[in-house]
Amino acid sequence: MGKPLFYEVMEKPATSCIIGVCTTIWFYIQKKNIGYQHVGISYETAIEGHYWRLITSAFSHISIIHLVFNMSALWSLGIVEQLDYLGLGIAYYLQYTLVLVVLSGLLVVGMYHILIQRFKIEYFRRVTAVGYSCVVFGWMTILSVKQPSSKLDLFGFVSLPISFAPFESLIFTSIIVPQASFLGHLSGIIVGYAIAWGLIHGMTNYWAVSMLGWIVLVFVFSLKRSGAYDFNFLEIESVTDPSLPSVRFMGNSRTLQMSSVPLRGIEIA
Repeated sequence: MGKPLFYEVMEKPATSCIIGVCTTIWFYIQKKNIGYQHVGISYETAIEGHYWRLITSAFSHISIIHLVFNMSALWSLGIVEQLDYLGLGIAYYLQYTLVLVVLSGLLVVGMYHILIQRFKIEYFRRVTAVGYSCVVFGWMTILSVKQPSSKLDLFGFVSLPISFAPFESLIFTSIIVPQASFLGHLSGIIVGYAIAWGLIHGMTNYWAVSMLGWIVLVFVFSLKRSGAYDFNFLEIESVTDPSLPSVRFMGNSRTLQMSSVPLRGIEIA
């Protein structure tokens, strides 16, 4: 017999919290009847300034099967939190989860840009990606490098050698789930290898908190500017030069003017 669930949750606190967040968001989306197009990331929404979708797309799922598959894989990968002796552990897990969420999302949009602008494949202009698989594939990859003897358990009865799991899962999901985001999963694998091989390194609690602060700031301002949510305490309006946005905090007489540079389907992740 395995350990009681309570003890496993205590051994994987960060993983358990993320699963709880994704599950809560899924219930909220179902209750409010929110469509994937309202939370997912696409090339069009990205160039329109909906940067907040990099975060909402990662933690949203469109079906119970989609949610269960990702969370089952993530639960198995939570072993990373227990591998302090390999230089991993809870702090490492949280720090690089943040990196995976942001960089894999940016990489997906970058791939869309190349396919649209360089190869003229207009299909990818409106493709909307949603799901936590980018991060899941990233951790599969990191674990396959750091501890290749590990196993990836899916649904409690399918076990894959972790050393082959990233590419096995990439091919498997692309075959059985036509809507699966091949580019989204591939981006997670690429960022995962970059982290595992030390190409992306040096994350500390200080840098993670700083990064989180910038993410929150960009999230709020992009929500406001895109019109997706109205923050009553924050107003963004044009001043002397219409090309320069200003930020005015209500209840405070200070106005900040900043220079700006003009910016020139569905897939589940």
